[in-house]
Amino acid sequence: MKLFKYLLCAMLFTSFNSFAQDDVTTEREQGHTNQNKFKQLYEEFSTPNMFRTGSGAPGPGYYQQQADYKMDIEIDDDKAKLYGEETITYTNNSPDELKYLWVQLDQNVRAKDSKTPLISNSVVRPVTTSSNAVTSYLKESFDGGFHIDEVKDVKGKDLAHMINRTMMRVELPKPMQSGDQFSFQIKWWYNINDHVKDGGRSGYEYFEENDNRAYVIAQFYPRMAVYNDVEGWQNSQFWGRDEFALPFGNFDVNITVPADHILDGTGVLTNREEVFTKDMMKRYNKAKKSYDEPVMIVTQDEAEKAEKSKSKKKKTWKLSAKMVRDFGFSTSRKFLWDMMAVKLGDKDVMAVSLYPKEGNPLWEQWSTKAVASTLKSYSRMTFDYPYHKAISVHAKQQGMEYPMICWNYGRPDKKGNYSDRTKYGMISVIIHEVGHNWFPMIINSDERQWTWMDEGLNTFTQYVAEQDFGEWHPGALSPNDKAYPSRRGPAKNIVRYMGGNQDYIAPIMTKGLNTYQFGNNAYSKPATALNILRETIMGRDLFDYSFSEYANRWKFKHPTPEDFFRTMEDASAVDLDWFWRGWFYSTDYTDIGIKEVKKFAVTSTPNESGNRIAKRNNIDPKDLVYFIEEGSEGYDESIKNGVAIDNLPTVKEYIMDNFTPAEQKEMNETPKFFYEVTFNKPGGLVMPLIVEYTYADGTKKRETYPAQIWRLNDKEVSKAIASNKEIVGVMVDPDLETADVDTSNNVWPKEVKESDFDKFKEKVRN
Repeated sequence: MKLFKYLLCAMLFTSFNSFAQDDVTTEREQGHTNQNKFKQLYEEFSTPNMFRTGSGAPGPGYYQQQADYKMDIEIDDDKAKLYGEETITYTNNSPDELKYLWVQLDQNVRAKDSKTPLISNSVVRPVTTSSNAVTSYLKESFDGGFHIDEVKDVKGKDLAHMINRTMMRVELPKPMQSGDQFSFQIKWWYNINDHVKDGGRSGYEYFEENDNRAYVIAQFYPRMAVYNDVEGWQNSQFWGRDEFALPFGNFDVNITVPADHILDGTGVLTNREEVFTKDMMKRYNKAKKSYDEPVMIVTQDEAEKAEKSKSKKKKTWKLSAKMVRDFGFSTSRKFLWDMMAVKLGDKDVMAVSLYPKEGNPLWEQWSTKAVASTLKSYSRMTFDYPYHKAISVHAKQQGMEYPMICWNYGRPDKKGNYSDRTKYGMISVIIHEVGHNWFPMIINSDERQWTWMDEGLNTFTQYVAEQDFGEWHPGALSPNDKAYPSRRGPAKNIVRYMGGNQDYIAPIMTKGLNTYQFGNNAYSKPATALNILRETIMGRDLFDYSFSEYANRWKFKHPTPEDFFRTMEDASAVDLDWFWRGWFYSTDYTDIGIKEVKKFAVTSTPNESGNRIAKRNNIDPKDLVYFIEEGSEGYDESIKNGVAIDNLPTVKEYIMDNFTPAEQKEMNETPKFFYEVTFNKPGGLVMPLIVEYTYADGTKKRETYPAQIWRLNDKEVSKAIASNKEIVGVMVDPDLETADVDTSNNVWPKEVKESDFDKFKEKVRN
């Protein structure tokens, strides 16, 4: 076998070299720049510096700013208004002098003069619903923007400030030098929106039957913008879709609500014994020791009783959080509340759910268990969850995340019935939103610029966590499902998008606001890319080690895309520039097929090509090994005579002269069949070539040729194959691992009707 491979390579090299010489033309082509798909990403990447190294790790000069908040918040439940006062202490850890500070006013996206509606396309449709007609043409726009009453220093002196839509510039009395701190105060209020009717990432849902609201409150306070080494102030306007970039800091927040409300949010509840009843405290202490089933802190009977009346008294809940980038909370008298402990490493974390009775029985069955499962899966893939709790809040039509708390959809009908779609949808959104605690709440990427860095990485890890959940909780699976039916992650699920109209597809490396098909671009495609990278290209061990290295390098820091790309290569010794370029910087798609398969037989009869080669190299034609292609004169006779390569006199002589007896003994499988398989690549995306060969005896062999096989010819490549068994079928990407958009060219021969191809087509259809 070794001899054959040597001779065959020599033969192919000689013939290809001869072909190249014969094909020289008199007219030379113009030169060109390097357009190779394997070109390194030096032009796309920033030059490493003292802040961010070429390895993808933070550099010796890396810094980040800190913003600490002390807040007093009150919700007027009758008028659905939020009032707040805050003191912000800003620390300048940068080496730069700062003349002013930028503060985000994200609620202004709902201000009456908001320009967000003006950038969206709108048309008059021939028919629409009555509600849509009223909302679009008759209803006055909701005034949900911030009303800033005061901006002062801590001595009560007014600070000059300017509001530009969703950003406010605060002028400093004197420039801040490196290491300086500055404290200032803001007083504000705003009308809370009905997020069910008017949309938005936070707000309230109104329950008409008992005149109650359930609040999910976020972006409720003026928040410091990020200042970093990449672009200085990140003061890009909030248009409503691409989310937030925020610095880390410490929060002390007092929230006053009606006395009969149940409330939870970011941070440690520091006055638990003041706001809990004795029964609630007993149940809470029990929950801290319950690792298998949630413990009800507030029961459904208690919640239903509370929603029938309204207290005129008030209660203040005090929350304190360290090293978080944001703050959110939820409150209502309608809430049931359950908790369960989760063991992570050497500490316990509390998995928590808040939901109105409208969420049951689904939420009581699966919400907190989904939280607990997520904490375990994400900790395994990255690092142990560092906070003391993770909360899932039921909110209609919501899916949004904040440190330690998130809101999630999924509601049964009024009789408590729900479909598989509702159940899986609820579990998946909980996994996704709880997972955002890692991306971007801790691994604090810039969502405003690179949406995929939080949504895509999180959706990939969500897929891993969903599969874990299905394995750990088989009772949650429907009878027909052997594994959790993840919507995003598997390669075949992205095929329709990848092969779609190029006019409406943007590269992943596009600012979130400007992408077409936001869900596919920011969530599905990067998640699929990483899943392919893990399963098909790198392997789980290399990928998981590198992914964890990235997470640990950049937890509680501000990574960029390049930091991720570089770390994945640095920790694995796998050159992935070709992969990042194809999947993240282009809209290329995968289409790899079989162009042709040629069969050859060994013959002892010299041919014309051999005579030319022998003459050119001054050797005896009898010293060459000859191959004859199927369909050529003499092929059938060679097959009939069964000429074996190791029976040729010159081959025997070569073996005797060049191989030891032990090596000769290894040559026990004489190849009888020879093939030249040519694979083509109509698609632009470089991917590994995964091939399954089927033999006449029904056995199969799988071969994965690395993506580098395309490095010298991006259009087609050929592989010479010697086999002691006849090949009757060749299939490219048999398990649909590469998101191939056209599988009609993936099988040879075209007319194959064996059960394997039928199964293959069934995979494609599904």
